[in-house]
Amino acid sequence: MAKRKRLSPAAALGDPGALPATAPEAAATGGALPRRVAPIADVAAGAASAAALDEMAERWDAAREEGRLVLELPLEQIELQHIQRDRMGEDPEEAEALRESLRRRGQQTPIEVVALPGRAGYGLLSGWRRCQALKALREETGEARFGTVLALLRRPEDAPSAYLAMIEENEIRASLSHYERARIVVLAAERGIFADEKAALAALFASVPRARRSKIGSFVGIVRALDRALRFPEALSERAGLELAQQLRDRPGLARQIAAALAEAPPEDAAAERRVLMQCLEPKAPEPVADPEKQTQTRPTEPKSPPETLAEWPGLTLRRRGARLELDGPEADAALGSDLAAWLAVRMAQ
Repeated sequence: MAKRKRLSPAAALGDPGALPATAPEAAATGGALPRRVAPIADVAAGAASAAALDEMAERWDAAREEGRLVLELPLEQIELQHIQRDRMGEDPEEAEALRESLRRRGQQTPIEVVALPGRAGYGLLSGWRRCQALKALREETGEARFGTVLALLRRPEDAPSAYLAMIEENEIRASLSHYERARIVVLAAERGIFADEKAALAALFASVPRARRSKIGSFVGIVRALDRALRFPEALSERAGLELAQQLRDRPGLARQIAAALAEAPPEDAAAERRVLMQCLEPKAPEPVADPEKQTQTRPTEPKSPPETLAEWPGLTLRRRGARLELDGPEADAALGSDLAAWLAVRMAQ
């Protein structure tokens, strides 16, 4: 039985150097076996490689656009005010702690950005504190490593998604005051991102408990009334803010009163501003309502003066206090009053 010729693995895979030569080819080369090219195999292999590279490039681009790829971007290409920030300031101690962490360990958590159409830059969605800390470190040290920032490229479908991304990041990483939360609700509504403040509150804080969302809604009234007047609004405690919100609803002129008081004596810190607010919130006695009928019957108030004793009898004393005469003592009874009234009637008739 004839044995079958076994092909080497290379020949089986189409290696041109392992393919057998035909008889005419062997005769033409003096018996030497020339290397034979397999064009179909080469084309197939090239096509497979190109397809693999294209697929890898597509996956790379998709990962980049979907925010699954960390980019290293120049810090100056980040527009920090791409959207209205909810955070109004930062705690000095927390800012120093963040700078120290970046100095020792570098940036551990990427920021989130969105590409700006038609511009070679990126708008910041979340990570404002990290960008500020890197900027401060670059100015302080001059080191190139603080001139770039690690970022994830996001593609929010619309502006509400961008605001929601910012708020979710800050809710997780750094607690915002109720005032700051309410302020971003007002600003998002004013810019037309949402139909109104109610819609903005429901969308931006959908994941927080209803009780907290209600409190944020109360602070919205403070933002509308006093945002331009308050200098340290983020320091308002929850209790003080809720009381202020209630007073603003009950007393229409209170906002103007507070604004005038703060303008007259601008507070230097949050404690001073709180004192001014508390003074304005103190309840005041209601002013009497003018009644024309009563005004005609009311005698002017006489200034108080020490009484002058005009005469004294057993059980009776006559005193004068300003323009008023007083009879005092056990004998000043109803009978004496009747006799005195009769005498005065005769005297006044003369």
